[in-house]
Amino acid sequence: MQKTEITLSFDGEKLDALEFYLKKENTTVQKRMNEALTELYERIVPEAVREFLDRKAPPPARPKRPARPSVEKTPEKAPRPEGQTVLEKEGDVE
Repeated sequence: MQKTEITLSFDGEKLDALEFYLKKENTTVQKRMNEALTELYERIVPEAVREFLDRKAPPPARPKRPARPSVEKTPEKAPRPEGQTVLEKEGDVE
């Protein structure tokens, strides 16, 4: 869904105090306002409408997994059919 920006007016000194105390709680005004708006939306908008809007929205993009580092594989010896042996060259036998 497309995001829409909301602009609010609020007393500057009060906002500074709010930001100061929210920082102690490791949060921000933005995060708390998002939570409050989500809670308001869920309380006011009927569930059927929310479900309809959720179905219209594309699924959230999954983060891409980091690529694995490439590991060079050594060629494996081909399996030999039963009964076959490897002929040894002269000088290979100890």
